[in-house]
Parts: sequence; C-alpha cells; structure tokens
Amino acid sequence: VFQKWVNREISNFDYLIQLNTMAGRTYNDLAQYPVFPWILRDYTSEELDLNNPAVFRDLSKPIGVVNEKNAKAVKEKYNFEDPLGMIDKFHYGTHYSNAAGVMHYLIRVEPFTTLHIQLQSGRFDCADRQFHSIPATWQALMDNPNDVKELIPEFFYFPEFLENQNGFNLGQLQISKEVVNDVVLPKWAHSPEDFIYKHRKALESEYVSAHLHEWIDLIFGYKQRGPAAVEALNVFY
Repeated sequence: VFQKWVNREISNFDYLIQLNTMAGRTYNDLAQYPVFPWILRDYTSEELDLNNPAVFRDLSKPIGVVNEKNAKAVKEKYNFEDPLGMIDKFHYGTHYSNAAGVMHYLIRVEPFTTLHIQLQSGRFDCADRQFHSIPATWQALMDNPNDVKELIPEFFYFPEFLENQNGFNLGQLQISKEVVNDVVLPKWAHSPEDFIYKHRKALESEYVSAHLHEWIDLIFGYKQRGPAAVEALNVFY
C-alpha cells in the first residue's frame, strides 16, 4: 500500500483510510473512529487558492501547537511535576480522536444525534458547545491548546452531515442569539457539496501530498511515543 501511495497509484484519501484500518480504527467503534487531519488554515478568504502554501495547516505539528502561541502552555503542562508521581507526563489531557468528538461533528445525523443526547443526559448540549461553524471551530483550535480534535473522514465525502436536514432544535448562541442550524461554511464554499469538493481537492493537492507523511508520523508513526513524541510536543494523557 505504501509503495502504491508513493507512486501515486492511490489517492491520499484512500491511503489514510487504509492506514486507519491497519491501525485498528473502524467506523464500528466511536472510541477508535478513523482520524483525518485538518489540512487547511484558511477558512475566511472568498476564494481558496490551493497553489498558495499559506492556506495549508503545518502538517508537521500536532494540531494543539499549529498556533505557535500555544507551544509555551503545552510545554509548561508537560513540565508540571505530579507531586505523587502517579501520572505520566503529557502535553494534552484530551485526545485528537474520541467518541465525544465524533458525535460532536456528526450531531445532525442519526444515530449520532441520539447518542449525543444520551451522552448529555437526555438533551442537546448547550448551543455554544455545538459544532455550528467550520471557521469558528478552526479559530477555537488556534485559541485554545486544550482543544486538539482532528477531523473525521466525513469532512471529505459526506456533505449531509453539514446540514440540519432533520430540523433538530440545536438552540441558539448566547451572545449573538444566532440559531444553530446548518453548519456555517468557510466563505469560499458556496454549499455543503462545494465545501466537500474543495476540501477533498485540497487533500489531494500537491502541498498535502508532499507533507502528509509528517502528520502520519505523529498519528501512526514514530512520533507517537518516546523521545520523538516529547520533542514533537505530541504526548497525550
């Protein structure tokens, strides 16, 4: 598979799906759901220019420190001494992929809607914590080193999860009073289908093809644990 990918006989999307499968990740287990990278950082331009390296996220860094500003806090957390010596050192107390994160992204589609409601003791979580906007989700990641969610494969092929087709009442945001309905898209996407099309194109772009292995090292490769993980600020609780 690796050789086929290197020879560009299979797409980046297919290679990531196969890597996830080999790593034991599966759609049948929310705690081991397939994980995909955030690949863009431009969610505000009117047009998305895939020939400009500046629109892409730095794939060599864990999502928690893509914004340099967060690196200091992340290092401090790692250097904190547990007085009882019970807890291994870590950079992040949460994980880039977990069941709650999957339900967060897929809240508008069943069976995830029902699972989310069960997780939240019988009702929707408060609107401000819902997945309501792609640009706002990215901004929150940049502002908050404690939020380290990567993406799920649906961001590259499944426009329906961005629409509230079932008309669920997801509440309204506290400050703006905006009603949470369909997911707010980047300016450069004119519809959920257009977002998926462009996002998938970005995944298969020259830039991502050249750098994807750096992210794979963090998630599936040698930077997952040990000294390489410490150096890469990639140690999870």
